[in-house]
Amino acid sequence: MKTLSNPLLKFDTYIDIKTAMSQQAYPIVLNGCVDSQKAHFIPNLGEDFPCRFVLTYKEEKAKELYQDLSFFDPNTVLYPSRDVLFYSADVHSNHIERQRMDILKKIVEGKPLTIVACLDVFMEKMIPFEEFKEHCLTIDFESIIDTDALKLKLSELGYENSGLVEAPGQFGIRGGIIDIFPLTEELPVRIELWGDEVDSIRSFDTETQRSVEKLDEVQVYPATEMILSRNKIGEAVRRMKEEYKKQEEAFKKRKRFAEKERLRKMTVRTEEELLSFGTAEGSEALLSYFYEKTVSFLEYLPENTLFFIDEPHRVLEKGKTYEEEFFLCMQSRLEGGYVLPGQADLLFGYEEILSKVMEEPLILLSSVIQDYAFYKPKTICDIEAKSIFSYNNSFDQLIKDLEHWKKQNYRILLLSSSTTRAKRLAENIRDYGLLAYFAADFDRTIAPGEIMVASGRLGNGFEYPTLKFVVLSEKDIFKERKAKKPKKKSQYSGQKINSLSEISVGDYVVHEKYGLGIYRGMEKIESDGITKDYINIEYKDASNLFVPASQLELIQKYSNLSARKPKLNKLGGTEWEKTKSRVRSQVQIAAQDLVKLYAERQAKEGYAYGKDTVWQKEFEELFPYEETEDQLSAIEDTKRDMESHRIMDRLICGDVGYGKTEVALRAAFKAVQESRQVVYLVPTTILAQQVYNTFVQRMNEFPVRVDLLCRFRTPSQQQKTIADLKKGQVDIIIGTHRVLSKDVTFKNLGLLIIDEEQRFGVAHKEKIKQLKKDVDVLTLTATPIPRTLHMSMIGIRDMSVLEEPPMDRVPIQTYVMEYDEETVREAINRELRRDGQVYYVYNRVNDIADVAARLSKLIPDARVDFAHGQMSERELEAVMYSFINGEIDVLVSTTIIETGLDISNVNTMIIHDSDRYGLSQLYQLRGRIGRSNRTAYAFLMYRRNTMLKETAEKRLSAIREYTDLGSGFKIAMRDLELRGAGNLLGAEQHGHMNAVGYDLYCKMLSEAVKEAKGIHTMEDFETTIDLNMDAFIPDTYISNEYQKLDIYKRTAGIETTQDYDDMLEELLDRFGEPPKAVLNLLTIARLKALAHRSYVTEIKQTGKDMKITLYERAKLNPAGFPELMQKYRRGLQFKNEQEPKFILTPVGNILTALTDFLNELEKLVEE
Repeated sequence: MKTLSNPLLKFDTYIDIKTAMSQQAYPIVLNGCVDSQKAHFIPNLGEDFPCRFVLTYKEEKAKELYQDLSFFDPNTVLYPSRDVLFYSADVHSNHIERQRMDILKKIVEGKPLTIVACLDVFMEKMIPFEEFKEHCLTIDFESIIDTDALKLKLSELGYENSGLVEAPGQFGIRGGIIDIFPLTEELPVRIELWGDEVDSIRSFDTETQRSVEKLDEVQVYPATEMILSRNKIGEAVRRMKEEYKKQEEAFKKRKRFAEKERLRKMTVRTEEELLSFGTAEGSEALLSYFYEKTVSFLEYLPENTLFFIDEPHRVLEKGKTYEEEFFLCMQSRLEGGYVLPGQADLLFGYEEILSKVMEEPLILLSSVIQDYAFYKPKTICDIEAKSIFSYNNSFDQLIKDLEHWKKQNYRILLLSSSTTRAKRLAENIRDYGLLAYFAADFDRTIAPGEIMVASGRLGNGFEYPTLKFVVLSEKDIFKERKAKKPKKKSQYSGQKINSLSEISVGDYVVHEKYGLGIYRGMEKIESDGITKDYINIEYKDASNLFVPASQLELIQKYSNLSARKPKLNKLGGTEWEKTKSRVRSQVQIAAQDLVKLYAERQAKEGYAYGKDTVWQKEFEELFPYEETEDQLSAIEDTKRDMESHRIMDRLICGDVGYGKTEVALRAAFKAVQESRQVVYLVPTTILAQQVYNTFVQRMNEFPVRVDLLCRFRTPSQQQKTIADLKKGQVDIIIGTHRVLSKDVTFKNLGLLIIDEEQRFGVAHKEKIKQLKKDVDVLTLTATPIPRTLHMSMIGIRDMSVLEEPPMDRVPIQTYVMEYDEETVREAINRELRRDGQVYYVYNRVNDIADVAARLSKLIPDARVDFAHGQMSERELEAVMYSFINGEIDVLVSTTIIETGLDISNVNTMIIHDSDRYGLSQLYQLRGRIGRSNRTAYAFLMYRRNTMLKETAEKRLSAIREYTDLGSGFKIAMRDLELRGAGNLLGAEQHGHMNAVGYDLYCKMLSEAVKEAKGIHTMEDFETTIDLNMDAFIPDTYISNEYQKLDIYKRTAGIETTQDYDDMLEELLDRFGEPPKAVLNLLTIARLKALAHRSYVTEIKQTGKDMKITLYERAKLNPAGFPELMQKYRRGLQFKNEQEPKFILTPVGNILTALTDFLNELEKLVEE
């Protein structure tokens, strides 16, 4: 970084500070700093220290400093703050723990670091550093492992034992194979044992559960900073009991019996959980019972650390308010009997902490001269530095300033976010006759009067007038652009649904032949000494069907949207066949319609647009974020459609905030350039307003007229808009169904964009159809479309799916906790303190007003209002509008907010009685927040019912699914996908989907589409194989039933030798050497696929012979039979009955002989 550090060597202020540092005259104060200039000084002043620590006063500031410092020093990390207030939640997501543990790991390893954090990080109490280090495990080839001891150790470190390891902080042990996902690693690790010695260590992929690469060792850091050592539990419980006795006395004296009882329950529950599980809810608060001496994060830092305090007076204020706030909260919790005194003892005082920092080498960075009495500085320096005022895209102004600086012999450095943009900037400056050059790195010193352009990111520029050195960031010159980070391409497209892996006893399943029943589990059945696994399905009148596990492909989990219980079918009855044929004929009609519609659109000539213009490129450059891979391909597809002669009809699916609007914007801009008009149709007035704002904001640099038609416009405004539309003076019109009225006509309509089509009524849909006739159409939807459906729709509908979340989305901190007003108040206050807004979801209309009133009482300074679906549309709009404009702080509302409003200022959501919602609803509700780069909080509250004393274990595991970790997310996706499927195919198809279950429906649809297009499909018949040999998965090999079902299901899907090899490799990798029975299972599955291709319906072993029955309409060439018989001579007979059969007497290995015979038979298949 010579370019940036060299000028400092001649800077008097800098030299003074360096001198003071060498004389140890700390604390040193530096007055007159400006934003990014602090980041310029920090790495240079701290270059001789192994660790630099920058303390600041709030999270946003820490993020800014972190981004600026990362430019100067790649070893910068951000140490996030934890919520000491909400420690009592049952579960929270662990991404904060992950970031912190990463940094602790770097400290333990002694890596050079610059750490940025807020003061509250130092105030938290932590376990002593020595003890922490003892709890870090290293496993290598020398290690001797006792699996039971390891299990205990890992759960003590906060790891969770789960069958399948998918998320950081989980582990699983299967026989001699141990899977661990250490909190600090990118990938989980699989350790294979030989006896108790380590045989191999390798990382594996969570999606496929297959190995990635071999490792020499693995380090497992704790999954929690709060390590409750098992050997200290007895002592901890004793201390708690003592404290409780004291509190109990105090409550008794004051006759506070309700509080005493509450405290007793809490204490007893915590003790029970500690003694039985070794951990408890809110374990962070139990620190003082386990460790007599606690330390602050200060003690974790290396010996020689240089501290910087950013804006020292602000840091003092922050410490004070944080401490007071915490103290007040704890006071009311102690009074109410919610906690014991020891549980409230979680913080060090801010003065105590700061005075410890003052004993270390310390530099205070301040923008204005302050009173520093508290810090007792020994050296005070003043610096002359200026911040740059923003040019706001005014290039001429920039050139004037550059000329001025050049005359004065300044050294000038301009930074741009990417190499290409930096080169372009240098060219632009040269066009104005100024000499500017692009430099690929920062190794050369700029000469006076030179202008250098390079790529790098800084929040703001700065100028040192005395030094005649100036740095400009891209943000100063243009408006803000977000960083572009290279992305890892996601592995898969669309969600594949392994519906069986999520099946549990008691679920409804569909068997293609017998219909709907209830899954009752898996059983091993032995007959004639041969063991196989069977799946037990119960049908109507308690009759049971046992299906061999090798035929799992015929079974699917039944899923539909309505909560009504489906009717069971009767075994051997006819009603299932009737249902199936009814649905099949309906599906065929639907498929023919779809195919016809598609063919019609294909045949018509549409308007073909030209290639992208220069303007188009400029317009796209102005997009302030980085496009995701999916977004780019969607944009690509859309443009290709527009440039071809076909009429575009594309569907874009993606969650709210995944950038669908940007795709629409670019398509609209392309259309407008060829003077064609664009209609953007949205379901609600408020959404119209939001889209309109986005469009105006993005297009304001260009001569494009965007207008709005909806109820927020006065009649006269509307009339004018309609008149201008007719004349062709309005380029883009955004509106609700008002746009569909008869009086609206267009001069030259070129593109129709429909947002959330499923929310328009039937009448509107008809009108949309009329509009659609010869126009390019782009439909946007937020309900995800399932991949299976996507596949069967290929060739009838063009689709692009956006599945990658945008860059800056911070995961949502989800807390699941018992409802108590204290927490609600704290959560709301905290959001209001950072000027945000809050959603409070309450789903009963009759007393929603009372709830709002209760909240107003609870938080008197907050502006509370409520909204629900039974209000008139106008009322609802008025409330929502003022909420969007920030006139309401807390909105109490029913679930209507789940539909598509995007308000980035709302980052806290409290859901009342969250146990009453479906997972998909919770997931979608939660998706309404976390729209910006601030951390968002979701509180899922439930009331603990006194009658149900459920075990803590059960409650925690059920709730855990709601956080980001569990399979709850997958189920939620599935619910939503069903909804998406309904939207895509129309309502009447929905009923049919419910009748046969979703998977079977997709299968039928896909077949029908192929038929309608005239593609030959394989005839529908089953192939069964019954051989006298063990073919099953023993419990000793895979004990977990889910995983066993999953493997059976996937084995049933084996079709080629390649599939067989893959499966075998995966089994070896995940579960070790497969036993004979499993190998048989795989071979038989491969045989079955081969037999099916050769039109064989059954292979049955009787004694030594194999009876091979053919399908009655088999497409085999009989002319080849004699030659086949000749080849096998006596070993083969052919019986030409109603169902023709071969009788084969195999020689040698049965499976090999069968495979050879079927290969011969397959050669006779006629195309």
